[in-house]
Amino acid sequence: MTNAKPFLVLVTRPVHQAHNLTRMIESRGWQAVPFPVLEIVPRPRSTNEFEMLEKLQYFDCLIFVSANAVNFALQANNGKITPFKQCKIASVGKATARALESAGLVVDWVPEAGFDSEALLTLPYFHGVEGRSFLIVRGEGGREKLADTLRERGAAVEYWEVYQRIRPQSDVQPVVDLLKRGELSLITVSSGEALRNLVDMLSSYAKPELMSVPLVVISERMKCLAEDIGFKRIALASGPDDEAIVQKVTTVCNGE
Repeated sequence: MTNAKPFLVLVTRPVHQAHNLTRMIESRGWQAVPFPVLEIVPRPRSTNEFEMLEKLQYFDCLIFVSANAVNFALQANNGKITPFKQCKIASVGKATARALESAGLVVDWVPEAGFDSEALLTLPYFHGVEGRSFLIVRGEGGREKLADTLRERGAAVEYWEVYQRIRPQSDVQPVVDLLKRGELSLITVSSGEALRNLVDMLSSYAKPELMSVPLVVISERMKCLAEDIGFKRIALASGPDDEAIVQKVTTVCNGE
């Protein structure tokens, strides 16, 4: 009797974020295939960055929108957390809160449920913000709705962009070969940009095969995007954390 081939799960996370998900997938006896379609790197140092570090203490609240924002902000300050301790801190999402707490920072506000800006804005503190000043720590672009809502409520808002996203020069041929041979069991995608990059990088080589592979996404918005692109088999994880993704991968791979 020959052993059945293992399930091959394509993981599209940036390299520095893929380790935990890859480990969890392989602990189930499947094979993870890393395929970075997005890299997250620090923004070049600038005069503005040093000025922002000097100004931290004057903001009423810092809002960190991702664990990446936490990590790169600390990196920009050579790992020193003292300037951040002088501010109230809010977190968009529990993973971001965990990154802040791991760094030794106290998180004053984090939604109990929900992982987005809308959930944060429902907390009482963010309603009576007239005259307060906020700094949103983020990558380039994004979170405009969060800033717009705070401004509409009378707050002053600035951005500190601490990282940028780039599309890596990945070797697509091994993944194309897996698609052509029908060996990929499933694809995990954790952002809309990663999904678009995945399609841009592979569809000119094996679009029909790519569209037929089951896809696990983490939000209704991504599910709608995947449907618009043409994916035929889309599964929605119950949340963006690795545990929820692996749980949905388990369901799909077991044919449930």
